[in-house]
Amino acid sequence: MNKIENIDIITLQESPEEQAYDFCPKAFEDYLGQTELKSKLAVYTQAAKMRNEHLDHMLLFGPPGLGKTTLSQIMASVMNVGIKICSGPMMERNGDLVAILTGLEPRDILFIDEIHRMPTHVEEVLYNAMEHFRVDVIIGQGAGAKSVNLPINPFTLIGATTKSGMISAPLRSRFGISERLDYYSDEELRDIVLQSAQFLKLSIHKEAALHIGTCARGTPRIAKKFLRRVRDFAQVQHLTVIDQDLVKRAFEFLGIDDDGLNHVDNMLLQKMVEHFNGGPVGLETLASLIGEDSETIEAVYEPYLLRKGYLEKTARGRQIPHTKLPKLKSKFIGQKTLL
Repeated sequence: MNKIENIDIITLQESPEEQAYDFCPKAFEDYLGQTELKSKLAVYTQAAKMRNEHLDHMLLFGPPGLGKTTLSQIMASVMNVGIKICSGPMMERNGDLVAILTGLEPRDILFIDEIHRMPTHVEEVLYNAMEHFRVDVIIGQGAGAKSVNLPINPFTLIGATTKSGMISAPLRSRFGISERLDYYSDEELRDIVLQSAQFLKLSIHKEAALHIGTCARGTPRIAKKFLRRVRDFAQVQHLTVIDQDLVKRAFEFLGIDDDGLNHVDNMLLQKMVEHFNGGPVGLETLASLIGEDSETIEAVYEPYLLRKGYLEKTARGRQIPHTKLPKLKSKFIGQKTLL
């Protein structure tokens, strides 16, 4: 039996719903998008398999929801090795990591999500393990305690992070492979929606799938969540086929407009238009106006607004570009007048 079917899940960020209703590719051919990166990883894994060696340690970085965990599972499947998945913040003690490392079989993959949040004293255990495949274990307590250097099986560490700049230099230097995942195009997300719909046994038009992909913020995880919510809407409406009209009505119900902007996105832009004529305005002021903390705005909402050209950062604060301001004034001030 392929070991990938018995993945030892230590910590998993996806909800039980996502695990039960999400299509998980087991081969590079089934994984849609990230074409250039996928080609590189296929070469790396195939070469290591031909040499019967472990894959070089790898750092995967990029925004959340782009498929870092899935790609790691595919690599384990291709190499016919086991994979253990855990999260950096959950490993609070050295012993937690040592227990995992000593339990790895030869050439197994250890996937650590959010590796930049791993405590420093735990991270230091990785240095010797990654370079020399040995770990130091403290036996005993007090004056009688002694350090024992134990060998471990050669393994591959795949570290995933959304903030590569926060990884310490000593840890970063030990990764032989470093690759970035980019946002997906609307067409790639359309194909992912169609693939997931087939897995869920849903009938959906290509135009409807494209509309979902266009609003998914370049992220497959969001596209799949939207598809499941549209499925709920269709089921309640007793509809068997998902078309573009149904998707638009479902998105209107969910508070998502044709550009993929949600309620908070629109509220943020509306406050900037109504109170500051498009800006500039300080981040803390915006946070107070919409009732969100500044870190959430900066990490969750701003990136998409910046990518879509609805927002820009200046030395004086955030502002709406002049090219977008007339459209937004018509949208928000016009709506207010009608109300």
